[in-house]
Amino acid sequence: MDPVDPVESAVPVESVEETRGEGTRAVRAGLPAPVKHEPTLPGPVFAAHYHLPGEPTGAYTYGRDENPTWTRLERALGELEAPGEDGIEALVFASGMAAISAVLFSQLRAGDAVVLPDDGYQALPLVREQLTAFGIEVRTAPTGGDAQLEVLDGARLLWIESPSNPGLDVCDIRRLTEAAHAGGALVAVDNTLATPLGQRPLALGADFAVASGTKQLTGHGDVLLGYVICRDAALAASVRRWRKIVGAVQGPMESWLAHRSLATVELRAERQNANALALAEALRDRPEISGLRYPGLPGDPSYPVAARQMRRFGCVVSFTLPSKAYAERFLTSLRLVEEATSFGGVRSTAERRGRWGGDAVPEGFVRFSAGAENTDDLVGDVLRALDTARETAA
Repeated sequence: MDPVDPVESAVPVESVEETRGEGTRAVRAGLPAPVKHEPTLPGPVFAAHYHLPGEPTGAYTYGRDENPTWTRLERALGELEAPGEDGIEALVFASGMAAISAVLFSQLRAGDAVVLPDDGYQALPLVREQLTAFGIEVRTAPTGGDAQLEVLDGARLLWIESPSNPGLDVCDIRRLTEAAHAGGALVAVDNTLATPLGQRPLALGADFAVASGTKQLTGHGDVLLGYVICRDAALAASVRRWRKIVGAVQGPMESWLAHRSLATVELRAERQNANALALAEALRDRPEISGLRYPGLPGDPSYPVAARQMRRFGCVVSFTLPSKAYAERFLTSLRLVEEATSFGGVRSTAERRGRWGGDAVPEGFVRFSAGAENTDDLVGDVLRALDTARETAA
């Protein structure tokens, strides 16, 4: 019997979508059709080159361009971001920043204008410097209150980050997208904090859904991953060309690990998001806490908009303690929470964001990523650490 190509025989999106449930979709996404004696998720394909006699045609020619393990992961990501849709193109990258850079630098030219959030991910100011050096006009505005609308006129690209990192502001993606398209601009949405289980930017009108899959999507803190998803074949081709030029490609082992991790994303997200909400509720009345933010908390400034466009609100809670020293006492008093950067892992993490110097936040600002611990254990550990920090200050 001839060997079956595990990528070409992948289960069609439509048959996966018939299962309907997000957990089932996550478990089945991107898998090949079952073949007797073959694994359900084939192992990573390690190949710098492929057998290629004659003319260089076909899907796989060189390892910087394509890899069967990427292809399965890309199909899976497309099914999660845009279930049941035809013509979706997904591209994986070596990191979230590689994916962000691919969209920005493939779509913008000298003389273009781009609108960025001024409260977004810490690396965006570095991107702004590079864009400016290339002769691109960069305008910025806050995420909250749809403020980017005010600087949109004549822009080539609108970059949205909602919820924003680390402040957790939310904007009306559909409203901004409609205004941008009316003015001839493309729209990219960084969906890292929400994940496809929280919101689907393409369904809200965006041209690109972009994310760091390093975070909650893969969820184990062991894989760097970025991805770009869009419907338009020409836009996808330009991003793919940029990936080829720059070479910011995923390794096959990382791709396989990421695909394996997708199977549990709904299970992880349910517990993590429930923990985040429980933690936000427990912190709401603590006198030492100010600036508490969680989009899923009724009463949060972002809640009305978030409730309209998000199905889940993410695993990150942010708040401010009275001082740098107070925050550090709190962090060192935690027992179930690791002091680390990044977020979205199954083990809770927290950090004082001001230590990096790139975010406009108070010295006592804490970004807390809720993991998959039992809710009572996690909330109890946080409250105990707060008590310890307060008693030590006395």
